[in-house]
Amino acid sequence: MSRIAVLGNGRVGSSLAAALTKAGHEVTAVGREPGAAANTSGTAQIVINATPGSGSLERLTALREELRGKILVDVSNATTDGPDGLPANLIYSGSSLAERLQHALPDTHVVKTLNTMLFMVMTAPSALSTSPTAYLSGNDEQAKKTVAGLLTDLGWEPAWIEDLGDITTARATEAMILVVPHIIRRNGFTPFAVSLAR
Repeated sequence: MSRIAVLGNGRVGSSLAAALTKAGHEVTAVGREPGAAANTSGTAQIVINATPGSGSLERLTALREELRGKILVDVSNATTDGPDGLPANLIYSGSSLAERLQHALPDTHVVKTLNTMLFMVMTAPSALSTSPTAYLSGNDEQAKKTVAGLLTDLGWEPAWIEDLGDITTARATEAMILVVPHIIRRNGFTPFAVSLAR
């Protein structure tokens, strides 16, 4: 059992918090209440960033001391929105939100994952008709192993988890978000993941 803080209580944060609680972890989800993120992050072992990616860097940099020595699981995508509210462009072209977070939080172990699928797949991967892929990017091998363990608690089979390497590989998975709005416009919010086929 881990003490987990989920930052963000929208659809992504709420579903992750509920699923991880059901798996036996001690989970606290917080929204934008003043001081709540700092208090919760300070007592957690693992912090999940489920805040809107466009403001994540500023929010999390403000928690630098609270996040020292912690694992920060980043599931967000930093994009601008198009007229229909769906992702249009990457904010950190040539880089990634995960890299920016790792640079801003050098004493925190940032791991990027679960950002290449609709939120309902994060906690119910087996509901898809074909095996999905959860990609991992991060500099710390032990942190990635810990996060892989959380993924298995969420129903991910080990064979569905693909470790891409260090944090710079998050550029690739964050760029995958650009295909998502086109799929949604054609098919609606039908669960899917951008996955490897072997």
